[in-house]
Amino acid sequence: MRRLLTASCVTLLLLLNTLILIGPLLLIALLKLVLPGQRLRTLCSRGVMWVAETWAEIDKAIFALLTPTVWDIRGGEGLRRERSYLVVSNHQSWVDIPALVQAFNRKTPYFKFFLKRELIWVPFLGLAFWALDYPFMKRYSKAYLARHPQMQGKDLEITKAACERFKALPVTVVNYLEGTRCTPAKQARQGSPYQHLLKPKAGGVAFTLAALGPQLDALLDVTVVYPGNRPPGFWALLSGQVDKVIVDIQTRELDPALWAGDYQRDAEFRQLVQGWVSDLWQTKDARIAELKQQA
Repeated sequence: MRRLLTASCVTLLLLLNTLILIGPLLLIALLKLVLPGQRLRTLCSRGVMWVAETWAEIDKAIFALLTPTVWDIRGGEGLRRERSYLVVSNHQSWVDIPALVQAFNRKTPYFKFFLKRELIWVPFLGLAFWALDYPFMKRYSKAYLARHPQMQGKDLEITKAACERFKALPVTVVNYLEGTRCTPAKQARQGSPYQHLLKPKAGGVAFTLAALGPQLDALLDVTVVYPGNRPPGFWALLSGQVDKVIVDIQTRELDPALWAGDYQRDAEFRQLVQGWVSDLWQTKDARIAELKQQA
C-alpha cells in the first residue's frame, strides 16, 4: 500500500508538472514557427529549452521529495553549458533517462536524441521536438539504396542540414550504442563478448560524428550502474523501491579523425571507428564490473 501510494503521488505530480509547462512550451514553439529572422527564432529556442530544463528540475525535486533514491553522480567536474558534448551511455532500464536528467540538467545544454523523421508529425510532441531542435533524421535501408543508388549519402546530408541550427546554440547529443536495453537474454541471443553490455553499433555514432563532429567539444562517457542483481523498472523508481543509482562520468577528448572519412564507403575508415568503439566498450565493461564491486 505504501509503494502504491508513493507511485500514485509521484505520477500525479509528474503529470501535473507536464500539463502546466507543456502550454508555455507549445506557445513558444508556435512563435518560433511563425516569427521571421534567425535571431528571434534563436531566442525562442532558448525559451523552449528553459521551459524544458525547468520541467526537468521540478521532476528532480519531486523524486527527491517523495522517493528515497540516492543519485550518486561521479565525475563530470568542469561541465559547462556553453560547450557541446556527445554523451555515450550503456542502456539497461527506462530509469537511465531520469539518471541522465539528474546528472546533466542545467550543467550541460539540454540533451537531445536523433529522432526518426516520421515523429515530427506526432500531434503536439512533434512540434515540441522541433522547437527543442531535436535533429530529425532520414535513414535509408541497404535494400532501398541498392534500388536507388543515387540516394547514397542523402540521409547524412539531410541530418547535417538539420544540425545547422546547432551552430547558434550549444548541444548535448545522447547516443545509446547498444540500440536497445541490455538484458541477459539479449546478451545470449547475440553472443555478446561483454559481461555487462550488448555489442555496440558503431554506425549510429559514426553518423552522429559525421553530422556534428566539428561542433563537439568532448565525449562524456557515461556508465549507469544499479547496485543489486538486476536493473529496476520505471515502476520501481516511481514507487520508491530504488535505493541507489550510480552515474559515472568520464570526460574524454574526441579525435577529429573520427569524422574525417566516409563510414559507408571507406572500409579503412569504418575499421578505425569500429576499433574506437570496441576499445570504448571494453573499458566500459570493466568499469561496470569495478563499480558493482565497489557498491
